[in-house]
Amino acid sequence: MNLETIISICLGIGLAASVGFRVFLPLFALSLSSYFNVLDLNDSWQWIGSLSALIILGVATLVEIFAYFIPYIDNLLDSIAVPLAAFAGTVIMLSTVVNLSPEMTWALAIIAGGGTAAAISGTSSAARLTSTVTTGGIGNPLVSTVETGTAFIMSLISIVLPIFALILVVLILFIVFKFYKKFKRPKV
Repeated sequence: MNLETIISICLGIGLAASVGFRVFLPLFALSLSSYFNVLDLNDSWQWIGSLSALIILGVATLVEIFAYFIPYIDNLLDSIAVPLAAFAGTVIMLSTVVNLSPEMTWALAIIAGGGTAAAISGTSSAARLTSTVTTGGIGNPLVSTVETGTAFIMSLISIVLPIFALILVVLILFIVFKFYKKFKRPKV
């Protein structure tokens, strides 16, 4: 495995983690980066860098961000966000990983991309639900702001410093694990 492959894997995992917070923002960042030739995507995924994909993903990003600021609508969105995040995380990994066999690429995309995105999205949904229950939805815009900011920062770091992004993903997954353990009920 060469350095280009390792960097492409780190990029994919970093963007997949970002998908766990906002589904369309990392896809828009990937599209923007490809459109301006900052990143090269796999041949079959070049369409992500097209002008039409850029516009569609840009609009979807804005709609998603604003919709998450509406209490109770955000919880409704969370019900579809986890499977959508898993799918988008898989797509991001497929589009960024280079120089691996199709079998390895798909396995990595499903496990690392989809799994990372789903784990973070599930925890994010639980945090929002907790906020809804404890604050009556008043605290949800703060949760949304943190999630959007994290998705933006993770997307940017993933594109600019992919290896550092992988380190941040490990840190985020550690926090997710601690969050899960904190709220996991002991068996009686």
